[in-house]
Amino acid sequence: MYPPKSVSVSISPSGEIVEGDSVTLSCSSDSNPPADISWFKGRTSVGSGRIYSISKISSDDSGEYKCKSRNKHGEKYSNTVMLKVMYAPRNVVVSISPSGVIVEGDSVTLNCSTDSNPPAEISWYKGGTFVGSGRIYSISKISTDDSGEYKCKSRNNHGVKNSDAVTLNIMYPPVKPMISISPSVNIMEGDSVTLSCSSDSYQPAEISWFKGRTFVGSGRIYSISNISSDHSGEYKCKSRNKLGEKYSDAVTLNVMYPPRNVSVSISPSVEIVEGDSVTLSCSSDSNPPADISWFKGRTFVGSGRIYSISKISSDHSGEYKCKSRNKLGEKYSAVTLNVMYPPKSVSVSISPSGEILEGDSVTLSCSSDSNPPAEISWFKGGMFVGSGRIYSISNISSDHSGEYKCKSRNKHGEKYSDTVTLNVMYPPKSISVSINGSGEIAEGDSVTLICSSDSNPPAEISWFKGGTFVESGRIYSISNISSDHSGEYKCKSRNKHGQKDSDAVTLNVTYPPKNVSVFINGSAEIVEGDSLTLICSSDSNPPALNFSWFKEDQSSSVGSGQSFSALQSGRFYCEAHNQHGSQRSDTVTVTVHGRKLLYAAGGVTGGLGGLISIFIIVWLMRKKQRPNHIAQKQDDLYVNVSAHNGSLSESDAANQNDALYSLITLSNFSHNQTEGKASDSEDTEEVQYVSVLYHRNNEMNQPEENESQYDNIRKYQTDAARRSTDQMVEDQSVIYSTVK
Repeated sequence: MYPPKSVSVSISPSGEIVEGDSVTLSCSSDSNPPADISWFKGRTSVGSGRIYSISKISSDDSGEYKCKSRNKHGEKYSNTVMLKVMYAPRNVVVSISPSGVIVEGDSVTLNCSTDSNPPAEISWYKGGTFVGSGRIYSISKISTDDSGEYKCKSRNNHGVKNSDAVTLNIMYPPVKPMISISPSVNIMEGDSVTLSCSSDSYQPAEISWFKGRTFVGSGRIYSISNISSDHSGEYKCKSRNKLGEKYSDAVTLNVMYPPRNVSVSISPSVEIVEGDSVTLSCSSDSNPPADISWFKGRTFVGSGRIYSISKISSDHSGEYKCKSRNKLGEKYSAVTLNVMYPPKSVSVSISPSGEILEGDSVTLSCSSDSNPPAEISWFKGGMFVGSGRIYSISNISSDHSGEYKCKSRNKHGEKYSDTVTLNVMYPPKSISVSINGSGEIAEGDSVTLICSSDSNPPAEISWFKGGTFVESGRIYSISNISSDHSGEYKCKSRNKHGQKDSDAVTLNVTYPPKNVSVFINGSAEIVEGDSLTLICSSDSNPPALNFSWFKEDQSSSVGSGQSFSALQSGRFYCEAHNQHGSQRSDTVTVTVHGRKLLYAAGGVTGGLGGLISIFIIVWLMRKKQRPNHIAQKQDDLYVNVSAHNGSLSESDAANQNDALYSLITLSNFSHNQTEGKASDSEDTEEVQYVSVLYHRNNEMNQPEENESQYDNIRKYQTDAARRSTDQMVEDQSVIYSTVK
């Protein structure tokens, strides 16, 4: 014994089931003892027994079926089987959404419902015309053209069926009205005119008439009797019902008449400035429209209602008029264009126009074209100097020379004239000399003197050293300068109006020592125990500050200072130093003898007297030539006289040991004067001396030329301003004479 198992349902016939067919459902089950069979449609019991039969099946019998097999040991359901009953469309109905009043512009949906198996295909028809397919037929923004009867057709392979027709009744506002005019030909003043308005609408519309925007009447007909030009204009009618309103296009009543009310307007209407674009408009009331002509003065300049001038200029200023003319008459209207513009053609004239001399009176005049008239300002360079059309300068000076211009200005702009140059002529002034390289000038340098001069016309420049002309031109250059170039320089500036000299400038050329020499104060031969003073002299700028003494064949110095006391025989020389260099002198010989000295006095008196006379003559000549302040600076005058007269031995002749010397010193110079004026820049004479050799010996059998009498006069001059007094052993100037 066992409960039911392997429960299943089979359908006969097994193919497509069409409404009206007979159908048998069979339930098979394996059980012991045999099971009781029950049938269910969905959850509803519909029968029992192994066989469930349906005769003339309908769509209502469609659904899920199953059987239940049951014995005392248990029960079991079969799987469900589906009965699908096929049938032709039926209950075909159309519904409209929205269901109320349909207004033009609405969106409308038609919905077709139908019962069929298999599902039917839906087609839509307006009247007899196919318009779409699908269960839903939609119309967006419906219009009056969509009004009419609609129906849907439902169709499957078992049959076809149409719905009942539904009507779409679309409400709409008036369509655009139209106006007709009678008579339709030209309308003359005094005629009678009728305007008619026709309009289509669902629900009849009310008609209103407007001229422009002004209501003038109602009703389908609007009549005007005895028409005038005032009736000319645009007319339109309005058609209105409860769904909306619509205006017709405007129609124009064109009443013919001659020109009147002719006028000209200017744009822009405010002030007109040069460069603007200006439009002249001629307005004229006439019908038919008039032909417009434009005139400037009596000259025809254009035609048309508008006369335009782009980038207007002052040349366009003047009276303009327009002429309005049609076949019924003509009329004029005039207006004036006053064009404003900034200054232009600004220029300056000078009076007098020729050469201008210092002290003259000069007038500058500024001319300018502008509207409105301009204000005038004057400038010298970039500096304001005056205002007004005329700028006058009385008693003109060189300071007034320069570039002048005037500025012409009004509210529309400003403009400068070209510059004019006032070139005031005057003689040289403010003459000065500058030295290129204002520091110390050393011998060998290149020096440039530059002469600056203020004059007009430019001056010719001449250079002078002292009173001597040396060069011309603004620049005087000295290359490789030497001490000879020291002195006062000045330049002379000259033009046709006068001349002027600069102040003098001094060139103070520095150089190392030169012409270094040793002076022996006394005889070069001395007696043992005595001393001999050697003096070192040199020419230098600045004065030599350091003097060194050397004995020949010795490497180290034996003394320093401008003077040196020699105590032994030998050959001596000195070296003079300043910051620019040094130089050594030639050697001098000093001889030291034992105590035995030979003195020879014979013949000396005559020679000495002659030499003193020569010395006095030379001294007087030099004193006469030099200025007082130099003469006062003379420090010492001395004469060193050696006379030799008589017979000499060969050894005496060779050594001249028997020479007689005399030293004469004249002092006429105070020490305070030396200290107070040692720094003067004047050239002073340091040393003047005369060397005279007087030699007479008839016993030496010398050649005839040795019997000659001769003198040697040497002048030695340096710049005393460059030497300090404490460097001198004696004083700054010495005149001496040596006689042998």
